[in-house]
Amino acid sequence: MTHMSGATDPTRRNVVLAGLGAIAAGVLAACGRVGGNDRAAPASQAGPSTTAATASSPLTGVAVTTTTLAATPDCIEDDDLTPTQTEGPYFKANSPERTNIRADVGGTKLRLTGTVVTTSCTPVTRALVDFWQADAAGNYDNSTFGFRGHQFTDAQGRYVLETVIPGLYPGRTRHIHVKVQAPGGRILTTQLYFAGEARNASDGIYRQECEIAVTAAADGKNGTFTFVLS
Repeated sequence: MTHMSGATDPTRRNVVLAGLGAIAAGVLAACGRVGGNDRAAPASQAGPSTTAATASSPLTGVAVTTTTLAATPDCIEDDDLTPTQTEGPYFKANSPERTNIRADVGGTKLRLTGTVVTTSCTPVTRALVDFWQADAAGNYDNSTFGFRGHQFTDAQGRYVLETVIPGLYPGRTRHIHVKVQAPGGRILTTQLYFAGEARNASDGIYRQECEIAVTAAADGKNGTFTFVLS
């Protein structure tokens, strides 16, 4: 994704200090948000990971447990819409509903996750997300539904795709095709790319805004991308 002297009334003094301790805990917890980030997180995002720490309150000397929240998702109010891209010649309707489109075929494994949100960072539940791509050798399966599949986002607007890094073929950089549609909404057709690819510069369709954020994983790569719909 704020006194009285206790010399003659020790009971009241303890109550006041306990109240100050609670206020201090609240202030410390608020200051613990990463970078003071005021980006709006999706309202129904899964619970953030937390790190607890114990310190003495500067006001009371009483031990106070503070919580540092995980960084908020990369979503800003009035964020730009995900760019529309050409469908290309290899789209096939009626792909199977599944989150794993790689089966047992070889290649560098890629686990792509992310969310579908609106420009106000509201998660889109039950959004249709349809993927298709080339295999690790750069070939499309046009006879069956290899490396093709659709799914629906969950209550937090999340999707997950198990695939491989697509191979190269003449004239294009590495990319994954996607169609995204909110229930009853317009279809967004776009493509996802990979940073640092030599062919990005010569590919006339490539858009940097559509790059997947990729990190290394024990058995391949992890990637994330947020689709922003109107």
